[in-house]
Amino acid sequence: MAKRVTGPEIEKLIQLLAKVPGLGPRSARRAALHLIKKKDQLLGPLGSAMGEAYDKVKVCSRCGNVDTIDPCTVCTDDRRDQSVIIVVEDVSDLWALERAGVMNAAYHVLGGTLSPLDGVGPDDLNIKGLIDRVSEGGIKEIIIAVNATVEGQTTAHYITDRLADLGVAITRLAHGVPVGGELDYLDEGTLSAALRARTAI
Repeated sequence: MAKRVTGPEIEKLIQLLAKVPGLGPRSARRAALHLIKKKDQLLGPLGSAMGEAYDKVKVCSRCGNVDTIDPCTVCTDDRRDQSVIIVVEDVSDLWALERAGVMNAAYHVLGGTLSPLDGVGPDDLNIKGLIDRVSEGGIKEIIIAVNATVEGQTTAHYITDRLADLGVAITRLAHGVPVGGELDYLDEGTLSAALRARTAI
């Protein structure tokens, strides 16, 4: 049986850090030790920031983004083209698309994908909210930007069917060879999608 080398407060910090994606038990211990060593510069401010986030973070009632205001900053930004909605699985996908800075559109976060095996049906996702937004009018295009997985494809088809009669253009992200990718390392599904989506030069 391993001997304890720290008090319960530090052990609790390590256990909580280990639950953060990307941090296992060892990296959580390293992170905790680093925070403790930099107690005044990191641990204190981090604790305050986390407490403030806990008190103020909300889920946007319109699009499903997380922010400290509702509706969120994206939904209230007048400079965005609110007639185009990019549909994503999770908030992390929204943030990734924003980092790319390619489109200045609105978003809609589904909160996952349809997965009958895991018991996730349409009522478990924010699909009704999307249909309500489109039904209000003023939407020209829905861009479905879900992952290219079986669940993602199923979700995309379901959304397309539900929006079919609402008179809005529905597009998908292109699939295929990534920038800088080598054909030899790609799977058959990716190569097949790339060939089907080929474009003129």
